[in-house]
Amino acid sequence: MLDGPGIIVASMSVAQPRGPSRRPWQYHSRSDLHSKVACWAVLFDLLQQSALMREHAAAGKIVFGVNHKLTDFRTGKDKDLDLVIARPDGEPTPRTLTDLAVEYHVILDHDARKELYALPAIHRAPVGAVLVALEAKAAMTEHVKALPRFYDELNSSHQIVHGASNQALAVGLAMVNASPTFISPDRNKIQGAPVVTSHDQPRVATVAVEMVRNKLPRRSAGTGAGYDGLAILVVSAANDGSPVTLITDPPAPPPGDIFNYDNMVTRVANEYDTTFRSI
Repeated sequence: MLDGPGIIVASMSVAQPRGPSRRPWQYHSRSDLHSKVACWAVLFDLLQQSALMREHAAAGKIVFGVNHKLTDFRTGKDKDLDLVIARPDGEPTPRTLTDLAVEYHVILDHDARKELYALPAIHRAPVGAVLVALEAKAAMTEHVKALPRFYDELNSSHQIVHGASNQALAVGLAMVNASPTFISPDRNKIQGAPVVTSHDQPRVATVAVEMVRNKLPRRSAGTGAGYDGLAILVVSAANDGSPVTLITDPPAPPPGDIFNYDNMVTRVANEYDTTFRSI
């Protein structure tokens, strides 16, 4: 198993000040920290899996951007993407992926920290042509009610990416909560006895997973509409201070499944090596 899923759940387990109140929460719908950590983890794994990406980073041929606005050339619509890998369009800043780990409070074990330090530095910089765009979305509570927005946010991302550049790789990570209970920050704005939401599990998590499987388009060979890589990560997050854990049993995609995280990263690394070998 690659490092990313473990990094994501370990980092989400630690409560951080989030949302307008800045109260410590493991997850808050009005904060994008969970998405940023997830995309950080994907980039970390991609750099380890793609020798070409490491070469490009070492040579300064690629940089990364955070919350980068992409515009669909056809429609004029735009969207902020969580993290992009791109050709530089200006001088890189001193900030690297390692600095981003500190800023996002990414939790790394001893082995992952060694792996990070062994990677060539990739710098944050003004973004030129986007090569890879990463987007992470989560369905954590009230799954059925939240499903239309969950779908719309994921579906619009690949459309914007390929509307900006057909050659760019659109990568999505859908996180689905399978915990039977959840403490929602929106329902617990006043400190006191927590209001706990109950979930009919595993049914509602399965509904969200099946939506990603069956509704979101995918593409191959760099043509058409859809994601070039799409993974489903199922977690158990009660948002009550207990550790966030990774679910590997159904409805989580098993090893070898096209929606399995490891398979997604391997596929995207191969697509990068094939598509961008001449830059």
